[in-house]
Parts: sequence; structure tokens; C-alpha cells
Amino acid sequence: MPIDTILLAVGPNDRDRLDRLTEETVDVAGPTGATVVVGHVFTQEEYDDALDSLDFDRDAGDISVDTVARRYSSVRETADRLGAANVDYEVRGAVGRHGETIVELAADVDADRVMVGGRRRSPTGKAVFGSVAQTVMLDAPCPVTFVRAGTE
Repeated sequence: MPIDTILLAVGPNDRDRLDRLTEETVDVAGPTGATVVVGHVFTQEEYDDALDSLDFDRDAGDISVDTVARRYSSVRETADRLGAANVDYEVRGAVGRHGETIVELAADVDADRVMVGGRRRSPTGKAVFGSVAQTVMLDAPCPVTFVRAGTE
């Protein structure tokens, strides 16, 4: 199965694993020539806060969620690294519940692979707090590569 499109899910808690997550994505996208879709999902509250903190003029008209996502530092850093590695990319933003919306975004872009980061968490922690990565791994319409923080 060829890999033409990779969804790289970049979230607000990925700062500590962004280098590793991007590196792993480049390792897959480079040889396959795949386009990487850098996806950032906001909850409605996060999106509203981003509009305020990034000084968007809400009266200026419709502000696309893609535009807001492009302004996020983690998305910009990821895009810069992909560009430096000569990997084609685009940025997509979405508003919704993180895990479910990443799965929807994977289907929307017809992803052949999803790259998602996470950290080690106990089964109790997953049950109590949930896990975005777990939701993506269980429900994505394509294979998922999980990149754990603190690994080489």
C-alpha cells in the first residue's frame, strides 16, 4: 500500500516531543514522497482563546481555522522542519474533541498514515483522563504510528 498522505497530529501538549515526532514523520514521508498534513485540533474554548491571544480581528470577517492553526508556534516550527527536509506539507486546523476530530481529519484528507505523539500513561490514567492517542489508534481509518515522548 503506497503512502501518499500522512496526517501529523500536532497538539498543545506536544512541545516536549515535537522534534522526535517531526523526525519520525520525515523518515516516513521522505522516501515515499508523501505529502504531510500538519493537523491541529482545537476545542471550541481553545479556538476562542487562540483568536484572542493571536490578535485576530473577529469583525474582519470569517477567520478560517486553518489560518489560526498556521499561527500556532508548534505548527509553524513543524512546518519549518518539514520544509527544511524538502517534504511537501499543508496545514489543516479543526475544532472539536481532540481524538475524534483527528480521526475525522484523517478521513477528510484520505490519510494513508497518522503520526501521533503521546506519553507513557498508566491504564488507570487512561481510564480516568482518556487518551487522545488511544482514541486515534483505535478509530483511525488507516495505520497509526505512535511516537512516545522520551524515546530515541
